[in-house]
Amino acid sequence: MTSTDTIPVSTVPATATATALPDSATEQRWTPRLWGVLAVLCTVLFLDGLDVSMVGVALPSIGTDLHLSTTSLQWIVNGYVLGYGGLLLLGGRTADLLGRRNTFLIALAVFAAASLTGGLINSGSLLIATRFVKGLAAAFTAPTALSILTTTFHEGRARNRALSVFSVFGASGYSSGLILGGLLTSLGWRWTFLIPAPVAVIALIAGIALIRKDGRATEGGHDLVGALTLTTGMLLAVYTVVSAPQRGWLDPLTLGSFALAAALLITFVLTEQRVRHPLIRLAILRIGSIVRANLSMAALFGSYLSFQFMMTLYLQDVLHWSPLKMAFALLPAGLVVAFGSPLTGRLIDRYGSQRLIVASMLSLSLGYVWFLATAGNTPHYTVTILPTMVLLGAGFAFGFSSAMSQATDGIADSEQGLASGLVQSSGQVGAALVLAVVTALVASGASSAGTADFRQYNPGVNLVTAVAVVGLLLNLVALIKRPRARHAG
Repeated sequence: MTSTDTIPVSTVPATATATALPDSATEQRWTPRLWGVLAVLCTVLFLDGLDVSMVGVALPSIGTDLHLSTTSLQWIVNGYVLGYGGLLLLGGRTADLLGRRNTFLIALAVFAAASLTGGLINSGSLLIATRFVKGLAAAFTAPTALSILTTTFHEGRARNRALSVFSVFGASGYSSGLILGGLLTSLGWRWTFLIPAPVAVIALIAGIALIRKDGRATEGGHDLVGALTLTTGMLLAVYTVVSAPQRGWLDPLTLGSFALAAALLITFVLTEQRVRHPLIRLAILRIGSIVRANLSMAALFGSYLSFQFMMTLYLQDVLHWSPLKMAFALLPAGLVVAFGSPLTGRLIDRYGSQRLIVASMLSLSLGYVWFLATAGNTPHYTVTILPTMVLLGAGFAFGFSSAMSQATDGIADSEQGLASGLVQSSGQVGAALVLAVVTALVASGASSAGTADFRQYNPGVNLVTAVAVVGLLLNLVALIKRPRARHAG
């Protein structure tokens, strides 16, 4: 989703907003060229959602064919989300500096090449590398696609209509990917990597023909040191967490890796305080609502993607379900996201983003708690899995847009791109860290359980439950305090 799935309005960089085509009062005529540009952008967003869910379905088959352990399989997911989350902010800035059209088309070409390569290779390490490259490409296509949309369609009715179509394609890509992934994996897991390649090439050719050229920014610069230290530090931290159970938490190499990861992340913070054009202006994190929105997004993605990872492995590896049967089992969550996401905007307008985030975290927490309470050693689909997936889908549908809205509410136009990019990065990094710990717990549980049932996954479900509950409490306290503060004022 990617992780994953619907990119909100606020991800547009500030300079893109400033150059938007004029006049909200002017009714824009939807020419065939406009429809073509929208189709290209929607196709790329659809591919992003499709890719995340298709690969998730294919993981057990990949592990069997390439002889990969659970620890290695999680890198197929984490390689993508870390590449995406680590360079998302740089991707938006690059579009400003080098031009949206060029950035978008180059990144899309890289995405297509990485997809093709991933479907042809026989090495687990190289496959993980292609996933990281695809994540890097998505870090550039995601913010750039939205920038192109908001500068192509006039502000007002035309842009809102385009954004509505754009968002639905993102959610639909995730939902469709579950079923398509099941069908393709039944033929062979390589098809889940190969199929996106020609679609991306077609979108690339259409984009070259339809997307108008734009200029570069006249001033500004990249924060390459910040991007490098953030991405490298996060990769090393996740690798250390995943490898620690086998090597030992107190092993000198484990402790040294943790120390080096911490040093890289500290270097990132120091760099952001001193560089002229920082990747993140750290002062923005002094705003309580923004901090809560980022932590909420991390909890949402971290718990949701990690739980899906465990269910994918359990249903196929332990229960020996076919990929298609497993895809249909998890599909209710995707359907709730697809149909619920378009309604969330109206609910935010009526109840406010804070209440919707609380509802999201409550739905997630109830889903995980229900699973733990009813699963036993062999979870029953109708009693346990189906209600859980519905609750998780509702939690994701409510939480994603609400956290995005809260993260950008009241932020100056000049920092909208920063705020929205930051919260999306938090979601990806949160997913990577929680999944890394869950993988370590599942690996330890497998060795201690010694039986083919759900017991080896219980520690991981306990963790994602705790993550969701912490997210709920964090937002519930803020919601309770806010009326008191108003009353005192």
